[in-house]
Amino acid sequence: MKMERLLSIIILLLNRRMVQAKELAERFEVSVRTIYRDIETINGAGIPIITYQGTNGGIGLAEGYRLDRNVLTNDELAAIVSALRSISASYDNETHQRLVEKIHSVVPPADSEAFQHKSSRVLIDYSPWDGNEQLRPKLELLENAVDHCLIAEFVYSNADGEMSHRIVEPHRLILKGKQWYLQAYCLEKEQFRLFKLKRMKDLEIVQGKTFIRRKVPILTRTSDQPPSEPYQTTEFVLRFQAEARHLAEEWFGIEALCPEEDGNWLVRKAYPENEWLYRFILGLGHLAEVLEPPHLRAIIADRAEQIAKKYREAKST
Repeated sequence: MKMERLLSIIILLLNRRMVQAKELAERFEVSVRTIYRDIETINGAGIPIITYQGTNGGIGLAEGYRLDRNVLTNDELAAIVSALRSISASYDNETHQRLVEKIHSVVPPADSEAFQHKSSRVLIDYSPWDGNEQLRPKLELLENAVDHCLIAEFVYSNADGEMSHRIVEPHRLILKGKQWYLQAYCLEKEQFRLFKLKRMKDLEIVQGKTFIRRKVPILTRTSDQPPSEPYQTTEFVLRFQAEARHLAEEWFGIEALCPEEDGNWLVRKAYPENEWLYRFILGLGHLAEVLEPPHLRAIIADRAEQIAKKYREAKST
């Protein structure tokens, strides 16, 4: 605890010209006498801290002192800050914020404006526009479980809607394809699985139980796909109406579009054929039509007919 306080005092003084001992004492919930002992310890470590007397006095670093940061260039430090900010956009973490402050503290004042520009050029944000408020409690609980090797339990719903109770050893949180997953060792299946956080409910820590970390494998499947299931893809062709070009570009990229003489657009892609693919195509509505393969066209047509039937029945009642 003392070491963290000493480091925090150094970072604070690097970012501020002067601070009063009383403010430091209140910030770290210790006595003023303890703060002065901390200052002596920091001085003994070779970091020159000066106490200024008078009404506007306080504690500050010796003029011109900066931490040695020759190991990394400004461009390399800016890349680290950009990455941390992008991570924080989807996964806010106090440690990330503290590290950003530390990095800023070692940049010379003369380079500060240029560094701010370089570190703000790119921001990668996968979080939804309405935020991650529903996921945040799960993320915080699972982060604690991963850090302290705590066993977790939850009720899980797979892609087919089947519910099961899972007890797992959480090893890693993964943000992939705009979705959060937990990579964990499932005690029931006795193997590693990926669990989508949105499919979890009644998430809790199993009190009094911990685990020993295992070697984490590289996984490409979720718990909805058993390891024995082959990773098969289906190549399909979609025809988008002319007015839906923007939609096709958004999903597949402008390079994937092939124009037709009548103004429509063709897209040829290969995706795993599963419930997600069926729902995705149906979600495009009347703006897209499956041309190939025949069996996929038949599946979409059948499901569209079932949807239309429900609406016709509702209208007649």
